[in-house]
Amino acid sequence: MTKQPNKIRRIAVLIPAYKEDTVILDSVRINLQQTYPADAYDLYVIADSFHPTTLQKLALQPVKVLVVSFEQSTVQKSVTQALELVPENRYDIVLVSDADNHMAPDFLQRINLAFDSGWRAVQGHRVAKNTNTSVAVFDAMNEEVNNHLFRAGQRALGLSSTLIGSGMAFEPAAMKRGMAQVRSVGGYDKELEMALLTEGIRIAYLQDALIYDEKVQNLEVFERQRARWIAAQVHFVKLYFRTGIQQLLKGNFDAAFAVVRSLILPRTLFLAVLFLGTLVSLVVGHQPMLRAFGGMLVTLFITLLISIPGYLWQKISIRDFLTFPMLVFRMIRSLLKVKAAGKKFLHTPHGETAVKEN
Repeated sequence: MTKQPNKIRRIAVLIPAYKEDTVILDSVRINLQQTYPADAYDLYVIADSFHPTTLQKLALQPVKVLVVSFEQSTVQKSVTQALELVPENRYDIVLVSDADNHMAPDFLQRINLAFDSGWRAVQGHRVAKNTNTSVAVFDAMNEEVNNHLFRAGQRALGLSSTLIGSGMAFEPAAMKRGMAQVRSVGGYDKELEMALLTEGIRIAYLQDALIYDEKVQNLEVFERQRARWIAAQVHFVKLYFRTGIQQLLKGNFDAAFAVVRSLILPRTLFLAVLFLGTLVSLVVGHQPMLRAFGGMLVTLFITLLISIPGYLWQKISIRDFLTFPMLVFRMIRSLLKVKAAGKKFLHTPHGETAVKEN
């Protein structure tokens, strides 16, 4: 990067971590390798249910450790408590990174430059850290489609970027106000986004600010994660549908579109529905239905071709395509766990070797 910032802002990097003993030390080591001035940022590990030996090792690192404990642990609770403990007037930016995330060396530099431009909330470009299994490859593809449509695409239309839960940075006071409004067990980023948008704070997307995220490696974890995401989506619609209409009438298209977007069927299920609809149309010979389903299916495939980077297409094999039906099945089965996921946080483990995919 050649552009020089107008100001070096102090940044607090919050890393909520629940039972993440396997990955946290490696993440801390890599995230300390920023080209940003070392005295201008601090890593805060929010340690929930860690082994004592892990805490001892963290104490030897140049990071700040906040030990937390809850009867029912959630990321939202960890972040909210950290915001109470971290001195607000000491930092100009608060950034959230998952325990498994690795920030690119220039990540904080790019975040700082965005705040130079007047942004008060930004979302970085989260990309796959691993593509070592079929499930991980499809998960990485799904991430990039979301980046293309709901972050880069929305910004191209003049709308705010969607938040994604990590690699996101905020003006401290605005984030604290937003987090105070969060009421969900999972998917707190959706509610935080809505709180910011209704306040008139728009969200930037930094395509070149890369943060590497561990993708789901097996079907069991995929199912659990999707159940949590769908539960958060359903909760969000119930809670904010009326707010979205009110914001639309006020001319706040950012907030209104956040609600519209939450009504979209999960892409894996949508693809399965279109495929089955096209197949049934062919079998029964119903031309109008075939044109409708077939047209939508072709459009979706073109969108996927445009959205997914070439390097991920190169990783696809016959084995991966054989795994896809199992992903659809697990996605459908995750719907049965939505009620439970809405009441209890379903943790996604990281750093596990996935030797079983079906």
